[in-house]
Amino acid sequence: MEFDRLANRHKDAVYRQLLRMCGNHDDAEDVLAESLVHAYRALPKLQAPEAFQAWLTQIGRRACGRLRKRAAARRTVALAELEEHGLEISAPGASPEEVAMERELKRCLLSSLEKLPPQYREVYELRELDGLTAEEVSVRTGLTVGNIKSRLHRARARIREEMDQAMS
Repeated sequence: MEFDRLANRHKDAVYRQLLRMCGNHDDAEDVLAESLVHAYRALPKLQAPEAFQAWLTQIGRRACGRLRKRAAARRTVALAELEEHGLEISAPGASPEEVAMERELKRCLLSSLEKLPPQYREVYELRELDGLTAEEVSVRTGLTVGNIKSRLHRARARIREEMDQAMS
């Protein structure tokens, strides 16, 4: 299978789908580039070249989902930090219950972040809050990409556990 031929043939159609999913051109381009790199690395796993477009689109959907999660986490943490400095930010027209729930969620998230061991917190903040790729975190920290993925997985699991305990 010739990757360049497949990628050139299908990237425009995949880009249009990613544009609808991601909501803007910059994010769609970033996600497409990330997806193409992932697809190139995983190309030996593709058994049917005729399924390349669907396969690449699925990779892109997952990447777009990760992008949205990172953006939502960054916004939540940034808002929580502003509120720590006395600025109250809530959705317009939010009920007092919604405001209280949002405040509690942010408090729990920050508390969970603070409880992470330093090696997990560093990787989590660089990947999820700063939006760096695993490769960029690897360069910055000197850890292998596998090590970064492992630490990020453990950090996410601990944050989920903390959040579940705090919210129940």
